[in-house]
Amino acid sequence: MARARKTGNESLRSDFLASIATSYSTPEIAIVSGKGAYLKDADGKTYLDFLSGIATNALGAAHPKIIAAVREQIGKVSHISNLYAHPENIRLASRLREMVGDSESRVFFCNSGAEANEAAIKLSRLTGRKEIIAMRGAFHGRTLGALSITGQQSKRTPFLPLMSGIRFVDFDDLKGLRRAVSRRTAMVIVEPIQGENGVVVPEPGFLQGVAEISRSCGALFAVDAVQTGMGRTGSWFGYEDEGVRPEIITLAKALGGGLPMGAMIATSTAPQFSPGQHGSTFGGNPIVAAAANVVIDVIEKDQLMERAIALHEMLKEAVIELPMIADVRGGGLLIGIVLSEPRAKELAAKLQENGILVNAATDSVIRLAPPLIVSKKEITRFVEVFSRIVQALFKNRSGVRP
Repeated sequence: MARARKTGNESLRSDFLASIATSYSTPEIAIVSGKGAYLKDADGKTYLDFLSGIATNALGAAHPKIIAAVREQIGKVSHISNLYAHPENIRLASRLREMVGDSESRVFFCNSGAEANEAAIKLSRLTGRKEIIAMRGAFHGRTLGALSITGQQSKRTPFLPLMSGIRFVDFDDLKGLRRAVSRRTAMVIVEPIQGENGVVVPEPGFLQGVAEISRSCGALFAVDAVQTGMGRTGSWFGYEDEGVRPEIITLAKALGGGLPMGAMIATSTAPQFSPGQHGSTFGGNPIVAAAANVVIDVIEKDQLMERAIALHEMLKEAVIELPMIADVRGGGLLIGIVLSEPRAKELAAKLQENGILVNAATDSVIRLAPPLIVSKKEITRFVEVFSRIVQALFKNRSGVRP
C-alpha cells in the first residue's frame, strides 16, 4: 500500500524538527505568504491573523508601502554598520525624539526588545548604582540580562543564577515599590501593560506613582514599551495617558513593521553612553529604518491609533457577554480575553482550526494583537467565529457568568 504523501505543513514541520532548535513549541502550520490581516499556510489554507507576529506586523503582511521602501533602500545600500551615519536612521531617531517630547534625548538602535532592555540595564549602571527593581509577571526578554529582570520564575529557573542586584515587587503595588526602593536603586522598569503575563492592566495612576517613587530615591524610571508601543494601545508608547515622562523607553516589535529593529531612548535626564561603551553591528540598519519610517507615516496618516481605541471597544462589547468570558482587558489592539476556566490553549487551537490565529498568553487568557490596519469587517468575522466556538466549548454552561 502506498504511503500517504505528506502535506506542505507536515513536510515543513518534519524539516523544522530536524533542523531548528525548538525553543518554542513545535508549530503545527508553516506560513508561506500573506496580505494585510490574512496569512496563508503551506497547504493553501487562509487565516485571519489576530496575533500579527506577536504584536509586530503593525501594518499587516506585505504592506505595499513597506515593500516599496525596502526595495528602494536595498537597491542603494543594505548595511553600513554603526561606523557611519545614514539618512533613514537619523530621520527615524529624530521622529522618536519628537514622540518622546525631549529634544535632548538620544536613541540607541538595536535589533530586538531584549537587546533594547539590555541597553537599558547597561545604561543604568552609569548611575554608579547596581540595583534594579522590576515587576513580578514582567517579561523583558530571554537574553541573560533581560531574563534577569523578567519576573516569571518558570523562564528564569533553568538558567539560575542570573544577574545579582535584581529585586521584584508585585505589579500595581505602589506600597511594595516604595518599601523596595533605596539609594542603591539604579532603575525601576515597568511595562504599561504586561502582555506576556496575560494582558494585565494596572490601576489608573500606577505609572505616575512608579515615576514619583523612582525619582524620590534618584533612580531612573524606565518603561518597556516593546509590546505596547508604536500605536498598538492607542498612543505611541502606552504610557502617555498617565502624563509621565520616563528617563528610558525601550521599543521593538512593531517599530520595524515586521523587520528586526529595537530602540532604547534615553531622555535628557538619563545618562548617555560614551563612544565604545555600547554598540550593535546591525542596529539602525538602513533597510529596517526605511520600513520603520513607513510604519510611522501610515500610523499617522491613517489615524491608526484612534482606530485602535475604537476597535477595542467594538470587540469588547461584542464578546464580553459570551458564556464563561470573565473579562476583556487591555488597551487599543492589545487585548486579553479572560476565561473563567483554564482552557485558553484549547480555545486557541480551535480558533486556528477555524482559520483564526491568536495566542494563549496564559492558561486562562487569549491574547489578541491584530495588525493596526485590521478592518471592522475583519473584527466582525473574528467575533462571529469566536462566539460560535465559545458557545460550542461551553455549551453546557450557557448563560453562566463568573
